[in-house]
Order: sequence, then structure tokens, then C-alpha cells
Amino acid sequence: MCTDCGCSIRGREESHSSEHGTSSEHQDAHQHLHDNPQLNDKKTIDIITKILDKNDHEADHNRKHFNSNNVLSINLMSSPGSGKTTLLEHLSDVADFKFSVVEGDLETSRDADRLKAKGIDAHQIQTGSACHLDAFMVHKALHHMDLEQADVCFVENVGNLVCPASYDVGSHLNIVLVSIPEGEDKIAKYPVMFRCADLILFTKTDLLPYFDYDIEAEKETARKLKPNVDILEVSTKDVDSLKKVANWIDFKMGLR
Repeated sequence: MCTDCGCSIRGREESHSSEHGTSSEHQDAHQHLHDNPQLNDKKTIDIITKILDKNDHEADHNRKHFNSNNVLSINLMSSPGSGKTTLLEHLSDVADFKFSVVEGDLETSRDADRLKAKGIDAHQIQTGSACHLDAFMVHKALHHMDLEQADVCFVENVGNLVCPASYDVGSHLNIVLVSIPEGEDKIAKYPVMFRCADLILFTKTDLLPYFDYDIEAEKETARKLKPNVDILEVSTKDVDSLKKVANWIDFKMGLR
């Protein structure tokens, strides 16, 4: 996680230095990391704790913004290539609700461009070296979006099964994707991510005949981590499976 690799400090510096100026806390932390790479000492832990506390405060602000617009916010997380953007492209064809997307990647606007081509309101965040989105990045993106025209706002996080789980971006729900080609060890290897999931989507299930993948065993592993987690199987080639995802979101909208 970022509390181990230090990217929380570098990412925040790069994301906010141009708009807000680099804070003395981040300068201190960056210099401390350069001088002493050990991240388990009290000084570094205190600094990172302050950063996470500020992020959580901003996340609460984002949630209030979503609530004031009666928008359900969903954080989409997965490793790279699990099919987050493709899922959203196909959901736009079957969902009754309207949605916007905050799109996160280190570089390029390719995913946001793909969504815009489908008529979806999308705003790209380029994080540079930060391997996750944080609440401040999402807050800035919301100023570029027309939430009055949306029922749902997806935050498509940077492809990474580690750091995004530690950063609240202000969403109401977390959906974590795991694709069949990734192999059947990801849930056990990255438990923090899957413990925070409200819904786990097994994607690219049309490829199951071509992989040695025990999907029922993986579901069991997931429910050992979080017994009440919802699980769906989805393939973009199967419209009925996409409708099940849309229906799950519809149901959650009704609970708000």
C-alpha cells in the first residue's frame, strides 16, 4: 500500500503543487524519504497519517456533493486490463440510469475518450506517478462534470490491486473486478482490496473454458474475507450478465 511505498506523498505533491502549492508536510516527508528510506519510523508514520486524515475529510466533502445531487457514487477498482472501461461502455447500452465517469490513469486520455465516444460524460485524471486516485483528485474532477444530469457517478480508479483500497475517494460503494485471465490467486494475494468490496465482478467469464480457473473456489475465498459480499459473473458478450450488474446498481440506488 501507499503507506509502504511512499507514493501517497509523491502523488499528492504532483497532484496539488500547481494548484495549492506544496505543503511543508509533504516537503518534509519527501526529504525524509530521500534521506531515510525506512518507512516504519514514527516521523514518517505521523506524516502519512496526517495525509490520510486530510484525504478522508475531503472524501466526506465529495460524498456530501454527490448526496446533494442525489447521485450514487461507485468506486471501480481492479488490476490493469480487467475490463473496467469495457464494462462501462457496455453498461451504457443496457442500464436505465444515466451515469458519468471520473477516469483515472497515469498517462493518456484514452479511456475517457472511449467513454465520450459512447456519449458518456467522462473526465480524465492523469496521475503521473501516483498509482491511485485520492479524494482531492476526484474533487477537482467533479468541477468539470454535470452531475445534475447523472444518476450514478463511477470513479474508475487506476489499475492496481493494492493502493486504491487505502484511499477513500468519496464513493458510496466499491466494486472490484477480477478477470479470469489473471489467474485464481488474486483474491488471496490482495485481501485488503477484496475486503472493501461491496460487489465482486468476475469478468471475461466467456474465457473460462480456456483457463484452468476454479471460479467457485475463488468465490469461497472471497466470502471467507467478506461473508456478505455480493458476487456476479459477467461477460461483455453476454447481455444478460450485464443487465444483472445494472440491476444490482439499480437496487442500491433504491436503498439510498
